Amino acid sequence: MNIKRLALLLAAIIPAYYALAPKAKTVPSDLRDAVSDGAFNSLPASGGGADVPAVSAPAVQEESSERKSIYGDDDRTDYYSADPTMKALADSVVSFWESGSVTMAGDKALLGVMNFGRAARLCPGEKFAEQPIGAFCSGTLVGEDIVMTAGHCIVDQAKCADTKLAFGYALKKAGDYPSSVPAGDIYSCKSIIKRDLDVTPGFLASIWNGGPGPDFALIKLDRKVSGRKPLAVNRRSKPANGDKLFVIGHPVGLPVKIAGNAKVRKASPKYFFMTDLDTFGGNSGSAVFNANTNLIEGILVRGDVDFVNSPAGCKMASVVPQEGGRGEAVTKISVLEKFIP
Repeated sequence: MNIKRLALLLAAIIPAYYALAPKAKTVPSDLRDAVSDGAFNSLPASGGGADVPAVSAPAVQEESSERKSIYGDDDRTDYYSADPTMKALADSVVSFWESGSVTMAGDKALLGVMNFGRAARLCPGEKFAEQPIGAFCSGTLVGEDIVMTAGHCIVDQAKCADTKLAFGYALKKAGDYPSSVPAGDIYSCKSIIKRDLDVTPGFLASIWNGGPGPDFALIKLDRKVSGRKPLAVNRRSKPANGDKLFVIGHPVGLPVKIAGNAKVRKASPKYFFMTDLDTFGGNSGSAVFNANTNLIEGILVRGDVDFVNSPAGCKMASVVPQEGGRGEAVTKISVLEKFIP
């Protein structure tokens, strides 16, 4: 390219950068933690004892490709209904809680939970409406005392110090809704080993990299985790379009859920790939697995609107066809695997 052409190209790109560059936001709205994504803190009637007005069944809404969380059928399932392999993986998934939401009481840790249906004013028939919510992010054990999560879940050392991590927040049998875990399953975030969060890159960087940058954190716990195994990451990961996936985490702060029947939609961005996983706020930090190898391929970090208002005034999960919607973003494990022992 000669000097004249380069000058003309720069003359076109630089004004476009200043006109189109995204404005920096402290907490982007599409992140997948339960707070920034509005999964429960901003929901109406967020108090545990809130009353819910009677509503009629919602009318069918026209589907929109801009609003989604469920792609096709809702594939989320509970721990008790999973097979032994999935249960073993889920045992190493951990929920994140504000320190003030965890109260030690003898051999139990009481969790500050609220009823999902009442807190969200869900429409009749919404899935998991009777279950508790409370966790704000998800994570996965990848070392004896190392947990992997999203960078926007643990933003600094102060947030680390104010976070408790609870293993075993799950339905062990139908109708057994957890409001506590054994005291020994509660851990504290001691320090941040490595973290990156670049969700609002400049215009040129976004074009060059195919979208936002890395979003991950590796944190050190206050002690080694007992009775649970660190999960393996794919150290030769090269995700490709069509690769089969599943995710394990805490959507909307619910007890752990496993969601499969998903795939890689777009693997070309430098730092992430897009999927059709059924995820919500609270799933941020969830490990995303290759369905053929059970190795971790990445971390769930971004999505879109979780709930839409029905004409009846209640809320329901946003649903699009399996191939519809914008998709869910997953930070590639290749971005951080070198920091995992």
